[in-house]
Amino acid sequence: MKQKIKEVIKWIVRGALYIWFKIVYRAEINGLENVPKTGPVIFCGNHRSYLDPPLMVVTAKRDMRFLAKEELYKNKFLAFLGWAFDAIPVKRDEKDVTAIKQSLKTLKEGKCIALFPEGTRNGLEKGEKVKDGVAFFAVRSGAKVVPCGIKGGTKDCRKITITYGKPLDYSSYKGNKDKEKFDEITEEIMENIIKLTK
Repeated sequence: MKQKIKEVIKWIVRGALYIWFKIVYRAEINGLENVPKTGPVIFCGNHRSYLDPPLMVVTAKRDMRFLAKEELYKNKFLAFLGWAFDAIPVKRDEKDVTAIKQSLKTLKEGKCIALFPEGTRNGLEKGEKVKDGVAFFAVRSGAKVVPCGIKGGTKDCRKITITYGKPLDYSSYKGNKDKEKFDEITEEIMENIIKLTK
């Protein structure tokens, strides 16, 4: 019964957020034809603001679990969204085994997860090293990676646009544990994301 109530709440919240993005930010959604309708998917995009996770959640037309840093749960609204959409809390700056296991389990069940390779907002601009979590999950699970480019939603440009790119398949590397290969895959994913923001 609790799960059914949660599903109803999620449906209502998703609809309300979608309308909000459309009215307030005149949201434009491109590339939905690139999102696989079934099977495990890892959504990953550039990270600019707190708007990014809910924007992806309400526009992708696939349920997804976000990997969200624990600090976000201090914000009541973001904590509520995390509860409604089954976000996976992650401890920063350490290898969070619980979060890794939950993410892999979600993908194994044919579902979707979402995360930001930058690891923090505007990570590239801050000179942060891009995290290879997406590459790890893609290689370990065989799930396809859908890059997302987000632009706008700022004081300079109110209109927000999200573009979903063609899925990237790294299943041929399944079982590979080479750090250099992970870095190579991460770089390719980020290049695709950056192209989608142009």
